[in-house]
Amino acid sequence: MTTEQPLPEDAAGEPTAAELNPVIKIAELEGRLAEMSDAYLRAKAEAENVRRRAEEDISKARKFAVESFAEAMLPVMDSLEGAIATPSAKVETVLEGVHATRRQLAAALERNKVIEINPPAGTKFDPHQHQAISVVPAEQEANTVVAVLQKGFLIADRVLRPALVTVSAPR
Repeated sequence: MTTEQPLPEDAAGEPTAAELNPVIKIAELEGRLAEMSDAYLRAKAEAENVRRRAEEDISKARKFAVESFAEAMLPVMDSLEGAIATPSAKVETVLEGVHATRRQLAAALERNKVIEINPPAGTKFDPHQHQAISVVPAEQEANTVVAVLQKGFLIADRVLRPALVTVSAPR
């Protein structure tokens, strides 16, 4: 069973002058070709501009990636320079300043997603965040942290430096 669609009146009757004259038909097609060529060239140029802008943005992001981190470190540098500028300060004053500077540094690191890895004793050894330096006999369950020799650090959930730990030996 076939279904026939009704033809437009022009198609049912006599052909139009444009259909009969190939010169007119060629001119119409050449006009459409010129429009499509122009649209293609514009789209290609726009794609190239987007690619170039993206490359520039990536270059700037790489160049200035540490800008906020460096900005957070400036107060720490100022505090250290202030301590050096007062060589005759009492030991208690210097120690108080060192503690304040350490708090500044810890806050700056935390703001920039640098998190300390300092597992308490008894924590299960995690080879993704800890590096076992030695294995010692202990009363704890096997493969648990006995002591932290050096803190580790994460940056945005990636290990920057693993915590150096002593681990309990199997019994």
